[in-house]
Amino acid sequence: MNDLIKNFNDKADKTIALLREDLNTVRAGRANPAILDKVSADYYGTMTPLKSLANISVPDPRTLMISPFDVTCISAVEKAINEANLGLNPSNDGKVIRLSIPQLTEERRKELTKTTKKMSEDAKVAVRNLRRDANDAAKKMEKDGDITEDDLKKGLDRIQKTTDDIIKRIDEIIANKDKEILEV
Repeated sequence: MNDLIKNFNDKADKTIALLREDLNTVRAGRANPAILDKVSADYYGTMTPLKSLANISVPDPRTLMISPFDVTCISAVEKAINEANLGLNPSNDGKVIRLSIPQLTEERRKELTKTTKKMSEDAKVAVRNLRRDANDAAKKMEKDGDITEDDLKKGLDRIQKTTDDIIKRIDEIIANKDKEILEV
């Protein structure tokens, strides 16, 4: 039963890590290199992540500077940024690409909070699915005679308590991100 709960916790932690990773790609009005994490450019016929093609730096709070390691791929990087629909316009001086992060409008901030709420709901659904799988496995263990009925009840209670804690953590993460987004 302990292995089952440990496995449940590990998978739930991975879900939270994935949520944090996804939230990093949501633009919050400040320059953050993580918004380019999911952008890939066509580099000699292979889709390559931007961070493998270039050095991404933050020279000031409203600017990202992308310095490709190979200057010949600058147009491919610029095209990939445009196609990523980030709402950013790259400016290219032949050696580096600069992305100016515009100030977010109130309307855009509200849209972004809706996006984070959806990400939160997806994470919660994933956790609930993990809970269901863990509960089913525990019930099967009891049916097979591996654990007693009392152990099953205690295990189901631990799984539910863990689920509640994880959902509370997800809510806290989303609240912090929403606060960051709505901050002017």
